Amino acid sequence: MSQKKIFLVFIAISTVSLLLHHGGHLSWTMEAFHLGCPALRSHPAAGLKPKHTNVVFLKTHKTASTTMQNLLFRFAEHNNLTVALPVQACSHQFCYPRSFTSHFVHAHTLPPNIVTSHMRFNRGELQRLMPNDTIYITILREPGSMFESLFSYYNQYCQSFKRVPNGSLEVFLDEPWRYYRPDEKDSMYARNTLTFDLGGDKDRPATDVAYARAFVAEVERVFSLVMIAEYFDESLVLLRHLLSWDLDDILYVKLNMRTPSSKRSLTPGLPAKIRAWNSLDARLYDHFNASLWRRLSALGPACVAREVRLLQRAQERLMRSCFGGRMPLLRSAAQIKNKDLRPWQPSGKVDIVGYDLPTNLSRGFSAQAQELCLKLIMPEVQYTRVLLRSQSLRYRRSYQLRPPQQQPQPVRTALPRHPPVQRSQAPPPAAPGPASGTGSTSTSKPAAGTQGRTTKSEPQSSQT
Repeated sequence: MSQKKIFLVFIAISTVSLLLHHGGHLSWTMEAFHLGCPALRSHPAAGLKPKHTNVVFLKTHKTASTTMQNLLFRFAEHNNLTVALPVQACSHQFCYPRSFTSHFVHAHTLPPNIVTSHMRFNRGELQRLMPNDTIYITILREPGSMFESLFSYYNQYCQSFKRVPNGSLEVFLDEPWRYYRPDEKDSMYARNTLTFDLGGDKDRPATDVAYARAFVAEVERVFSLVMIAEYFDESLVLLRHLLSWDLDDILYVKLNMRTPSSKRSLTPGLPAKIRAWNSLDARLYDHFNASLWRRLSALGPACVAREVRLLQRAQERLMRSCFGGRMPLLRSAAQIKNKDLRPWQPSGKVDIVGYDLPTNLSRGFSAQAQELCLKLIMPEVQYTRVLLRSQSLRYRRSYQLRPPQQQPQPVRTALPRHPPVQRSQAPPPAAPGPASGTGSTSTSKPAAGTQGRTTKSEPQSSQT
């Protein structure tokens, strides 16, 4: 046999061996090669751009933001990063709806790499808190479905909603100014909630086009990525590329979802009324939905579809491994045996569902794998408490290890003297405050872009 043939046989054997060794992971790279897409890693590889770890995620209300927060919590723990968490007086939010200040951050979670709890955005305060290379991201949701979710979820907390006869969304939208009080407690849930969360003026008249344009432009300057809840997986593809993360870093399970019976279908004419009442939110959504699709188009539709497909396959494998070989069943809070996994319920009229792990999960599972499965489905309030405990323990250990002359002066964790904190809702016995997020997480909580397609049928992510 000639040397050339021997060499070719050697290459073939080596390739097969490599394929068998790496299994599915290499198939992702091979598929990428055929499509001309950027390589998709499942694990870190030497010589590639390091992962970006300084991130602010503005967690908006009823937008799948709790699912995104859970993803970021897990990424931080896996990479030994510090997550900024609220002081006790703020519960699990940064004293929302007050404008964010660094006084709201627990001293044991400083200096942070990641911020992802509910707040009212304050760019100046965050820039003083975070490193200069911090990347800012947020998420928006289509105004019609989002407002229906807000109306249902906060119906027992927001006075603008409570005074509506029979809790009728149609009645409210017929004469919103009859029920809405701009300066009332929790009024931010009743009009332009996205705008308020982003630090804008929720009550600026719809006729003030100059303000609306300037506000959208400011959001675009500050946020490197504005995700869209209806296209959550596609948004994660852009996030992965922006932050140089791996496939494993963006796996998730949908959290903080309502049962179908808790959702109301919008009758004809209601979506237009919702958009008119929330005109600033509608402008934000239309702009950044178009921006998202321009960026996805630039990445390449075939490459995006491939990454979404691989993401969904990897998620299914992970969920089956955590749930005894089956896909998980959604359960009501009463059906979940582990109290650490019970999502908080905003009212008797709204059912927020969650998950329970199999009782025999420990068999054949390492402690690390069991913890991953637990954190994957843990509601927001419980996960925030767990994370604060672990970070406080790490803080105390590092404090004790410092030489006496290097030990810092105790940091004040109490809030400065301000007017009393306005709670966005009365805290429940086991979990303070209602949840927010969709396809997102479980508890109460209280911008960058471009233009292209503004609508797309059959969105993948389910909303609350």
